[in-house]
Amino acid sequence: MFHTFFPKPKLLALSAMVWTAIAITFWYGFWKGYGGQLGFPPMDEEMKPVGLSYFVTPDSIWFYSYFIAALGIFCAFWQFFGRECRWRGWSLWGTAFILIITNFGVDVSLALNRWRGPFYDLIQKALSKPGQSSAELYNLLSVFFQIATVYVIMFVVLRYFVSHYVFRWRTAMSDYYLSLWPRLRHIEGSSQRVQEDTRDFATYVEDLGVSFVNAFMTLVAFLPVLYQLEKYVKELPVIGSVSHPLILAAVFWSAFGTILLWGFGIKLPGLEFKNQRVEAAFRKELVYGEDHHDRAEPITVKELYANVRLNYYRLYFHYLYFNVARGFYGQTDVIFASFILIPSISAAAFGFGVMQQILSAFSEVSNSFQYLVNSWTDIIKLISIQKRLKAFEAQIRDEPLPSLDQKFVEAEESGINPDATGTG
Repeated sequence: MFHTFFPKPKLLALSAMVWTAIAITFWYGFWKGYGGQLGFPPMDEEMKPVGLSYFVTPDSIWFYSYFIAALGIFCAFWQFFGRECRWRGWSLWGTAFILIITNFGVDVSLALNRWRGPFYDLIQKALSKPGQSSAELYNLLSVFFQIATVYVIMFVVLRYFVSHYVFRWRTAMSDYYLSLWPRLRHIEGSSQRVQEDTRDFATYVEDLGVSFVNAFMTLVAFLPVLYQLEKYVKELPVIGSVSHPLILAAVFWSAFGTILLWGFGIKLPGLEFKNQRVEAAFRKELVYGEDHHDRAEPITVKELYANVRLNYYRLYFHYLYFNVARGFYGQTDVIFASFILIPSISAAAFGFGVMQQILSAFSEVSNSFQYLVNSWTDIIKLISIQKRLKAFEAQIRDEPLPSLDQKFVEAEESGINPDATGTG
């Protein structure tokens, strides 16, 4: 799944984590401050300009120079060290490009958050004192359109590139499996593994990977912003005055949602995996029936379809209470940030513009912490695909099947309906 596209994937992942830790430590420990001596001084968020000039401040230029250099050193090392992988150009440099564009997207969110302060303060001023000039409001709306245009361009470029990236990964896996096709063609569901699961695996891993990187970068970027905005918020409802109230609330609420949905959705990966097994058995018998008159007999087909129906009904039931939990959490999440600001709003601790900045920054930080909450459905499907491909590759290497597959095979060999065993 990974070694076809990435050079030495386990070692690559480990070295990436170590290099990331070194790069972040060096940046915050030395290099960020050193930029001030060379004419690239760090800037607080409140000092940065509003508009497109936000992206070309000296500290932004200094950061991207460092960021691109760190990525370039890492990719150049693995370009040489992983020469046995023919797809390393796409996997290394393509990933680096995705990281750069993703980080720039986070900067766009920061620029929009910076814009919200003066814009909503101006709205509050205009509403409280009729007759104010509308020129400034029109000007700030045009600034929003400029920033939004940058966002649209970055989004389109990223999605276009990721589409090609995912297809190359799928091609790498397909080439590997097809090179072993004489050994694989007799494995049940082999055509689905090569055609469908390679496509879905690359797509889900890339989407979840980009989402995770975006969540991590957003967290790193917005935590300082939220920390600066905490000077306007002195206490939380029920709890009262605490240190770092906004960050504490974001961590608590996100951890609560993650644990909640993990508990309600724990059975879903196994059921999604079993669903593919019973669907594959039903589809395979129908395919044999196209060429052989003694296959796909009504009794056999009805039994296979009964397995499909039983598993779907079980899946629907578990998704029922999972969606109830997810729905209530999602709707409460919409108003949670406003709820924790009620004591500060009642005390008139800030203006409308600052309130919008707090709500936006809190939402960004909270959503970053809620990565598992937001991605849980896709993670369930990816786990199911990974289980199927893992079993597929185990048969390639003549290794024991994973435990869930062994239960399925043992049930089939003993003549028991595998879906009626309740396993998984």
